[in-house]
Amino acid sequence: MHREKVKLIALLIVFLALVIIPFGSEVWQQSLINGLLTLQDYAQHHTLFCLVPAFFIAGGIAVFIRKDTVIRFLGAKAKKYVSYSIASVAGAILAVCSCTILPLFAGIYKRGSGLGPAITFLYAGPAINIAAIFLTGTILGWELSIIRLIFAILIAIIVGMIMGHLFQEKTEGDQGELIVEDEFSVSKLSLAGLFIPLLAVLVVGGAKISASYKYPLISLAILLLIAFVKKGFNSELNSNWLWRTWYFTKKILPYLFVGIFAAGILGVALPQEVVQQWLGGNRFQSSLLASVLGATMYFATLTEIPIIEQLMKLGMGKGPALSLFLAGYSLSLPNIIVLLSLLGKKKVLVYYSLVVGFSALAGFIYGNYIHLF
Repeated sequence: MHREKVKLIALLIVFLALVIIPFGSEVWQQSLINGLLTLQDYAQHHTLFCLVPAFFIAGGIAVFIRKDTVIRFLGAKAKKYVSYSIASVAGAILAVCSCTILPLFAGIYKRGSGLGPAITFLYAGPAINIAAIFLTGTILGWELSIIRLIFAILIAIIVGMIMGHLFQEKTEGDQGELIVEDEFSVSKLSLAGLFIPLLAVLVVGGAKISASYKYPLISLAILLLIAFVKKGFNSELNSNWLWRTWYFTKKILPYLFVGIFAAGILGVALPQEVVQQWLGGNRFQSSLLASVLGATMYFATLTEIPIIEQLMKLGMGKGPALSLFLAGYSLSLPNIIVLLSLLGKKKVLVYYSLVVGFSALAGFIYGNYIHLF
């Protein structure tokens, strides 16, 4: 099924390219070449020290961090400031992506979570995916990555509270905890020995420092990681960690490479004046259009990053880029179809409007008033 999805996306890209670009033209050849060159550049510069450790971190989070501890605080009996705060950051702890957020949302909603915290979790979860945070910072700059993270958390809480207020209802299901799966207890020291070296590889690998310092530091971090893993975890935990890491890799990486190739084609095929006219600058209408596009289009996890990079090179403002991020992570046509069956038309329409509106507003504010670096 996974391979069929990748093939479908690849065929769709080729079909659109054939429609937009006359076959055999110079632009067609340049687009294909640029797609391959873009893919080669990403593979060389952003895979080994960015994606690989991020996947290992995501796998470690999925295996070693107790999910039921997080879910417990989303229940109807939890205080609002606790439930909304936990829901807004639970995606990073649970390592969810846009593919897995919907069943988790349905699970916590049906098992006793209030609608508000569940919506907050639904929106924020994919936006603070650990791999997306680091890849955004590496490719598009840490300012956009940090701002996107902050606005994602704020919008998630605001939208969740509005939905919870507008649609006050008794929670469904029992008030018990949602136990996601059998889990193991590990010491804090062991967790630190796992995550700190991996984070060190991410930070040092992406830093612009001399190779004479970079590679020895990375080698030291890897040696420390191996030592801590051998001492702190048994073979069953290590096997689970490696399996989960591979699960994230095979689920995300093929889509990412297809998206990168598409972004390379887009960078040549899409007229620059069109992007500048509709998405250029930091006007509110540009951010609103970007929000609508993001909420409608489907981005496989991480594929929006190279596409947005190419659009920014063609003239899209940083405000619309943020709006596209904020709306695109939470919504898409497939997500909307699923949500209609879970929540009904009225709730989904309100949720869609809130996400698009606040995403556009956030992009306008960022584009015109915020400069971190």
